[in-house]
Amino acid sequence: MSKVAHYLQEHLAGEVMVSADARRYFSTDSSVLSVTPSLIAYPRNENDVRKTARFTWQLAERGRIIPITARGAGTDQGGAAVGSGIILIFPAHMHRILELDDKSGVAIVEPGVNYGKLQQTLQTHNRFLPPFPASMEYSTIGGAVGNNASGEKSIKYGSTRDFVRGLRVVLANGEVIETGRVNKRELSKKLGLATFEGEIYRALDGLLDEHAEIIEKMHLNVTKNSAGYDLADIKRRDGSMDLTPLFVGSQGTLGIVTEVALETEVFSPNTTLMMAQFDDLDKFQSAVLELRGMSDLPSAMEMVDEQLLNLVDRINPNQLKDVLPKPFPKVVLLVELDNGSERMQKKLAKRVMKTLETYSAHVDIETDPLRQEQLWKIRHSSATVVAHGEGGTKALPIIEDGVVPLERFREYLEGVYALFARHGLHAAVWGHAGDANLHMQPFLDLAQVGDRQKVFRILEEYYSLVISLGGSTNGEHGDGRLRAPYLQKLYGPDVYALFEKIKQVFDPYGTLNPGVKIGGSIDTVKSLLRPGYSMDHLYDHLPRS
Repeated sequence: MSKVAHYLQEHLAGEVMVSADARRYFSTDSSVLSVTPSLIAYPRNENDVRKTARFTWQLAERGRIIPITARGAGTDQGGAAVGSGIILIFPAHMHRILELDDKSGVAIVEPGVNYGKLQQTLQTHNRFLPPFPASMEYSTIGGAVGNNASGEKSIKYGSTRDFVRGLRVVLANGEVIETGRVNKRELSKKLGLATFEGEIYRALDGLLDEHAEIIEKMHLNVTKNSAGYDLADIKRRDGSMDLTPLFVGSQGTLGIVTEVALETEVFSPNTTLMMAQFDDLDKFQSAVLELRGMSDLPSAMEMVDEQLLNLVDRINPNQLKDVLPKPFPKVVLLVELDNGSERMQKKLAKRVMKTLETYSAHVDIETDPLRQEQLWKIRHSSATVVAHGEGGTKALPIIEDGVVPLERFREYLEGVYALFARHGLHAAVWGHAGDANLHMQPFLDLAQVGDRQKVFRILEEYYSLVISLGGSTNGEHGDGRLRAPYLQKLYGPDVYALFEKIKQVFDPYGTLNPGVKIGGSIDTVKSLLRPGYSMDHLYDHLPRS
């Protein structure tokens, strides 16, 4: 055991591990990248996290940099949950629901709490947390906060950032701060602190004022966005400031979250689900745009395409038997309504049905939960593609989270199909139609030199397509290491330079998840590419996207 590991084991209440098999296990997440850590630590409490950060800060002051990467369940598809230094594993001990206020619906939790278990607890109190990702049953709240995760219900309710009321965060030097909106007078006190927190507030306040015009122009015309750092709502015109939106989506590059205060919504178990089939992409886009224009939005608008359905049918012919007859349409759209008022839900259902029947070849409507479950199998069949492999060929999560302006949705789909055709690959597309946020995973073999080279040609062409359409390189999965090289191309050099300055303010020695979001390059990604891809650590749960 190294001197670093010995020191940490002596001073932490949690465990420290350096065995080769543990380091190998944590060298991968759900991305195509691999980085072997020096050691693994299982913090038992915030004090363990604070001591670890303080220790690495002191080493960094003497010129020795040991990175810290916070990790939940390892579901990150961009390589943000792997690192070369210390990996902090939160689900082992810091997985408690600390408080749940029945009146306000606010829940206070530790970052390692399982998202699905929290959801179950909330539902027993007639509440729920809407921006749950497809990986909810096996991912953590800390990961959702780190990535600003969202999912099928984000069209109506928003992303994780919209539900985080405040955080407890361990800074790079081991100081602990609490975030939340502070008014002008409270901000003045923060600016006067003779601590690292005070330094951060002073530097950030100056950067936000100095670059106000740049920040205003960095907005993308998309419904959701997790690329870069969210700078828009930190400081408001009334002089108040809140660091919470900056930390949400920062993937552990600015601080380590140890506690999350979450707002929740009233849970409505009774829903109406409609399935519409389209044989024309123009009509599909028109239907989506019209439904998005409703003042009371559907709670979900999910889609799968013909190629995915055909692939699922080839892999498992009985999976969609008696659910969706062949021949399959070009696109299937699932629209859900969850309004608490039965009268309002029926009224909205009539309006949605009228729109769908105008553009769609066939529409089904269901209120029976069992039949709805059958229809949802169409969308969830993407899991069959994600988990499928033939020999060394696997579905790779390399271009799976672009989001574009809704009016460019058809162009986005057609561009994806053209990209796959150029590379001789079968396209299978699914995702959040109401947000024009798509997922797709090309089948490639990372053991083959030709396929490894093809990965980077596909990356370049795909993200160039998304950016050319005015979109974002990621809507809900975070930049990680994989998409970090495209941030400057997305926002331009001025915004990227501002991101670098903000990273420097919070992490002057570069100990917090270096290479994630900021400072990434394609050459680095190439050097970290796995020799073969597998999601075997998630097969207990059936990986979903």
